[in-house]
Amino acid sequence: MARVQMETLENFELTAEGGTCDALYDLGLIYSTGRGVDVDLVTAHKWFNLAAVRGSEAARQLRTELALEMDPSEVAEAQRQAREWLAAH
Repeated sequence: MARVQMETLENFELTAEGGTCDALYDLGLIYSTGRGVDVDLVTAHKWFNLAAVRGSEAARQLRTELALEMDPSEVAEAQRQAREWLAAH
């Protein structure tokens, strides 16, 4: 990944640590589309789940769509990661 893309991703993650709905949603988009990173549906689901918890209807819809493409164990892992993130932030 290019340095600029990595810095952008790090900036989104830092913003997301503050729990902003838009930053959480944007991280879900990044990982679900592979924009500058490898597609990672588990991580995308995690970020969409967190954005949905913060009130994003769009994130709620995309999380549901992703879950249909994932194995139940992957969804469970994404949910575990989301709970872990919430506990830390």
